Amino acid sequence: MYINSSYKNNSVLDFKDKSKPLVVGSCGTYRLSSHPKLPTYRPRGRLDFQIIYIASGRAYFHFGRPENETIVTAGNIVLFRPKEFQKYEYYGADKTEVYWIHFTGSDVKNILRKYGFPDDRRVFPVGTSLEYERVFKRIISELQRCQDDYEEMLVLLLRHLLIIFHRESGKEHTPKNEYLSHEMEAAVSYFNENYNRDINIEEYAGSRGMSVSWFIRNFKKHTGTTPMQFVTSIRMTNAQMLLETTNYAVNEVARIVGYENPLYFSRLFRKQKGCAPSFYRNQGAVAGGNKP
Repeated sequence: MYINSSYKNNSVLDFKDKSKPLVVGSCGTYRLSSHPKLPTYRPRGRLDFQIIYIASGRAYFHFGRPENETIVTAGNIVLFRPKEFQKYEYYGADKTEVYWIHFTGSDVKNILRKYGFPDDRRVFPVGTSLEYERVFKRIISELQRCQDDYEEMLVLLLRHLLIIFHRESGKEHTPKNEYLSHEMEAAVSYFNENYNRDINIEEYAGSRGMSVSWFIRNFKKHTGTTPMQFVTSIRMTNAQMLLETTNYAVNEVARIVGYENPLYFSRLFRKQKGCAPSFYRNQGAVAGGNKP
């Protein structure tokens, strides 16, 4: 099981805060593979609001009472309001991946209504998108790093998330092609697990019985990016993390994320991040980054 979460003021306790219209309290993600089950049971609910986004797999919710069961699949969000009964489970067999966020404030109900979340609904179809995951990860990072004005940034990011959810929930979601969805999810999983190896898109497509053009076209529809752009983004994100949190030399960072040629890695990093890896590391040190 993979977990990454962060909490305002490093406290896992839920809270109610009416001092501002919107306050983000915590955010995180779970990804199950071999772990058999992850249950949550809160008979009295929480003091704050919660959104759960099912990115892959499925989750089992018991709305209202324990004996009720609703299966919520990938591409949906669940909204819990304060003091609502909460019981739900994720299972490793489903390869479930979820993102969650807790928030409070004096104007949350009106904000949710504005963005298309009425008081009488819990489940909203929004489709799957890497953009959602990017925003969730940014919120987690902001809570962990607590940089200047991070609380305001958290509110902006949550509003951004609500807006893109609203845009997608207004669309008519056609039934998925199960074969296509399975193949694209398999590709995403493969690239995530093997991004630091020598990946040949033509060979991968051929190994799955797909033409290269068909695979690239449908992967982009599924994720919003081409396969190599997807792999490069993973590599650069992990390189960024290594530059921030370790003292590895740039050429070693390049090798770890999948580049034998450090000059080529540096050119790609500059293109993606706007500066050379060494400059990025030095700026982080000056700003008091996360390096030990």
